[in-house]
Amino acid sequence: MFRSLDSKQLKASLLALGLGAALAFGSTAQAGGKYGIGNAATAEEIAGWDIDIRPDGKGLPEGQGTIEAGEELYEQFCATCHGLFGEGEGRWPVLAGGQDTLTEERPTKTVGSYWPYASTLYDYIRRAMPFTAPRSLSDQQVYDITAYVLYLNELVEEDFVLTKDNLASVKMPNEANFFVDPRPDVKNQRCMKNCADPKKLQIAGTLKGITPVGHFVEGADAPAASHDAQMEQEQHKEKARKAALKGEELDTHGKSAGTALSEMATAGKATYEGACKVCHGSGLTGSPKVGDSDVWAPRIKKGMSQLVQNAIKGFTGDTGVMPPKGGRVDLSDKQVEQAVAYMVESSQ
Repeated sequence: MFRSLDSKQLKASLLALGLGAALAFGSTAQAGGKYGIGNAATAEEIAGWDIDIRPDGKGLPEGQGTIEAGEELYEQFCATCHGLFGEGEGRWPVLAGGQDTLTEERPTKTVGSYWPYASTLYDYIRRAMPFTAPRSLSDQQVYDITAYVLYLNELVEEDFVLTKDNLASVKMPNEANFFVDPRPDVKNQRCMKNCADPKKLQIAGTLKGITPVGHFVEGADAPAASHDAQMEQEQHKEKARKAALKGEELDTHGKSAGTALSEMATAGKATYEGACKVCHGSGLTGSPKVGDSDVWAPRIKKGMSQLVQNAIKGFTGDTGVMPPKGGRVDLSDKQVEQAVAYMVESSQ
C-alpha cells in the first residue's frame, strides 16, 4: 500500500538526498584531489628520474654513437680502471673477453660473456659512470662508449653505428641463460609488522656508503668485500714497507701535538670523509693517497693556491683524472678548500 508525501515531507526527502550526494562527492574529490602537501613534480624533475632503459630499447634518448668516437672517450674516462682493451686494471672489473668461461670454477663475467641485454650496458654507463662522477656524461658520449665496449667484445663490426633504433637488435651471447626463478620461496615478502624504526636507520649517501674500496689498495690481500678497517690496515703495511726501504722506523703514534691540524683542516675533515675519501683514501684512478708523504710532497711544493684550484676546476695528470670538485659539484669552493687543507696537513 502506497502513501503520498505532503510538501514538507517531500522537501525533507529531497534535502536529505542532496546532502548525501554532496557528502559523497566531497569524499571522492578529497580521495583523488590535492592534500596541500609538497609540490607537483615538474616535467624536468620527472625526466631526471625516468632514465631506465628496457631490453626492447624503450627509454633510450635520441642520438647515435660510433666506435671511433667511443674509443677516444673510453681511453679518457674508462681505461684508468678497466684497461685499454677492457682487460681491467688491478681489481677493477674486466669488461671484455671471458667467452665460454661461465661453466668454469672461476668464470670471467664480462659484458660479452655474461650480460643478457645490450640495453643494460647503456643504462649502467649512463647512470653510474665514470666512477668518480656519475651522470656527468652526455647521452651522446654514452652512445659512443657503449658502441666501443660492444666492439671490444666482438659483438659489432668496426663500422657499426649504434642508434636508438638498433641497440635492442644487438643480441648478447648469454641472453638465453637468464630466466625467471620459479621457486616459490625466492620472492621477498614485504615487512608489514615489527618493522625497523626508520628513525634509527643510518644511511650513508656517499660512494663510501655503497662501495667497498679497501681491496683496491695497491698490494692488498683483502677479499673483495673489504671496508675501511681493511683499507687502513693495508695502508699501514704500505707505510711500514716504505719505512723499511729507507731504513727508518715507522711512526705509529700519528701526529704529535706540535703538528695538530689547523682550524681550516679540521673543518675539512667531514668533507673529506663524505666526498674525497673514496678516491684519496685508497688511491683510486691515480689519486694521491692521504698520508703518503712521498706522493704528496711534489704536489705540496706547488702551493695551496694551485692545489685548491686544481680541486675546484679539475685536473688531468700523468696518473689519472680529477673531475671538478671530484664530481661533487654540490660542494662549495670553501668546502673544497677545507678538504684540501685536511688532506695536505694529514700527508706532510
